[in-house]
Amino acid sequence: MSHEPPLTGIRVLEVGNYMAAPFCCMQLADLGAEVIKIEHPEGGDAMRASGPFIEGEGTHFIRLNRNKKSIVIDLKSADGKRVFRQLISGADVFVENLRPGTMKDLGLDYERMREVNLRLIYVSLSGWGQDGPLSQLAGLDIMAQARGGLMSITGLPDGDPVKVGVPISDLTCGLYGALSVAAALQARHRTGRGQYIDVCLFESAVSFAIYEAGNYFANGTIPKPQGSAHQNSAPYQAVRGSDGWFTIGVPSPILWKAFCRALDLERLEQDPRFAERNLRFRNRDALIAEIEAVTSTKSTDHWLAVLEEAGVPCAPIQHFGQVFNDPQLLARDFFWDAPHPRAGQVRQLGSPMRLSDTPVRRERAAPMFGEHSEAVLRDAGFDEDEIQELLREGVIRSAS
Repeated sequence: MSHEPPLTGIRVLEVGNYMAAPFCCMQLADLGAEVIKIEHPEGGDAMRASGPFIEGEGTHFIRLNRNKKSIVIDLKSADGKRVFRQLISGADVFVENLRPGTMKDLGLDYERMREVNLRLIYVSLSGWGQDGPLSQLAGLDIMAQARGGLMSITGLPDGDPVKVGVPISDLTCGLYGALSVAAALQARHRTGRGQYIDVCLFESAVSFAIYEAGNYFANGTIPKPQGSAHQNSAPYQAVRGSDGWFTIGVPSPILWKAFCRALDLERLEQDPRFAERNLRFRNRDALIAEIEAVTSTKSTDHWLAVLEEAGVPCAPIQHFGQVFNDPQLLARDFFWDAPHPRAGQVRQLGSPMRLSDTPVRRERAAPMFGEHSEAVLRDAGFDEDEIQELLREGVIRSAS
């Protein structure tokens, strides 16, 4: 039985900058694909210059581009395009997140590349999509969160606009990209043909609006920020202890009964305002006031222990200093150290994908700028004289 990662043998080319495409290809690399990151000669991926730094190397780049190879090519030059086409001829997947139309301007768009390789899966990630009236506008994560509605429901009621704390549109766009690649590889297995994939930050953000769409399309309700409270359930939010906050979730009748008994609030079970889930949600403010009158008398640790014992979902609100040392994550070996040629061992976030027979790979941190330029070209069939000529002309760059 093979224990190699599931995408072993799949070759991916990436022209990625910042977050969406690199995060997409990080998933594919974790799953075993050979990911060759093609970088521009003038500094490469802008994340390389994003601090903090370890021995001059950007720590965000080191983590976001793990398990990849780096080759530096000037795609604006005729020889650079020739090199790219040669690489495409042997690739399974190509992923880019340049502004829509850029690859076409370079003469390296899907229609041209499918003539080179009919089996190629070509993925374009962008802010707003490859067509439509917004397609040519610059699109960053915060813009997608704003236009996509996420900022309209994030934060406290009547508070200033707040975005989700992580670049959720960027990251989800990358995940949808990786999922699309997996699906397209399966489709290619049946048809023998690749295809074009268009994923954008905007639609990725809107795809989260499951409850919001349910409310709006059912009765026209436009959701508003609710702080930590749930869109359709109560109690399901952060509540106050004597020394801070903790979270609770009580979505079912069985849990409601267990919750009331754990807090000695059995009287709430008989209160007509809270007789069933919809009433508890409708009378949430009064319900939370009753609950916090009790929970504010003792510590969060006390209530977490009580609720855990009763089988009621609850959790502390941890800062990342606590998260990165969480006993559950440590027990499951989530974090790992990846070797880097200059920065040494670099702590990595693990992959949430745990496959029993074909586990994700944990090999190395991100590559140095142009670290694999020569090796990749040799593997693609270029002889040594050609490679040295490309180096002299500045078409490619090498770290060596």
